[in-house]
Amino acid sequence: MDEAPSPDDAGDLDRLPRTPVAPPPSRDGFEAMVRAGQPLILKGVFESWPALAAGRRSPEALNAYLKAMDRGALAPVMEAPPSSRGRFAYGPDMHEFSFSKRQCGISETLDRIGALTGREGAPYVAIQMLPLASHLADFVRQNPLALLPPEIMPRLWVGGPIRTQTHHDPDHNLACVIAGRRRFLLFPPEQVGNLYVGPIETPPPLSLVDPEAPDLARFPKFREAIAAAQVAYLEPGDALFMPRYWWHHVTSLDPYNAMVNYWWGEAPPGLERASDCFQTALLALRDLPPGERAYWKAMFDTHVFRTGGDPVAHIPADLQGALGAMSPAFRRALKQQLLAAYLRSAH
Repeated sequence: MDEAPSPDDAGDLDRLPRTPVAPPPSRDGFEAMVRAGQPLILKGVFESWPALAAGRRSPEALNAYLKAMDRGALAPVMEAPPSSRGRFAYGPDMHEFSFSKRQCGISETLDRIGALTGREGAPYVAIQMLPLASHLADFVRQNPLALLPPEIMPRLWVGGPIRTQTHHDPDHNLACVIAGRRRFLLFPPEQVGNLYVGPIETPPPLSLVDPEAPDLARFPKFREAIAAAQVAYLEPGDALFMPRYWWHHVTSLDPYNAMVNYWWGEAPPGLERASDCFQTALLALRDLPPGERAYWKAMFDTHVFRTGGDPVAHIPADLQGALGAMSPAFRRALKQQLLAAYLRSAH
């Protein structure tokens, strides 16, 4: 593994450890990789795609391949001015982003991306998160992926040399590069406190640090984040598996780039969704006196995260209640109890 960078090398991303590479797994093998929860570059998992063959030929060939499937649906299009240098991030006050969003025709936008490719001083234009099943249905039929269940639908990303600021996804992500080269800078979930992330009410929350030129005087804890980071360089034909919540900064390294990705692993709804529990904890715990916060931290460490092993092995199983294994009936009763408490507090 490559030598980890020193704090003074925080902007030298080539010195970071590289994400491991694996050969094409079976479906069972891939599920084991997902359970392991570590990023991996996968080789050869979509080598037979016509889209990959077109992307390897030229940007014009891939654009023509995609345009032949266009049935007139509008695409989500992002555009940033030349002054952004392709960095898709927050605007100066964090109330807005550095790029605009609008809906445009797919073929029209592909033509515009093609015309701007390689032109100096051009704006940065990209189709992002295009749902292929509804917008280019033939793509899904012609480019199947055996690793994932067929109900998990792909999305398309096409554009110029864009840098997407560090963020994370609430689902697992498999990113399949079909044209151009990309670099993914990856941070483990626990580095959130060292990434200087913006407001969660403006999704997706982005890191304020430019990892390619970090301002360490303003963001000193970023040294710790970069010391824990790894980097993945992807060529056309490579796929990157990123477990949910891993932070990633994505740089398109060529004038024209295209990628297909799959998100899956949707969290449970309502009271069992971790993000809702987090918001509730902000309300209930964050502003308590220090001694009370220490108590609840210990309770979470002991009974939720179980950092010290099984905390209720000394209690008979039929008396462990919510601290032990929960039957479906117990879970339903607990949710009803919590829902009733929420309704009382709302009034």
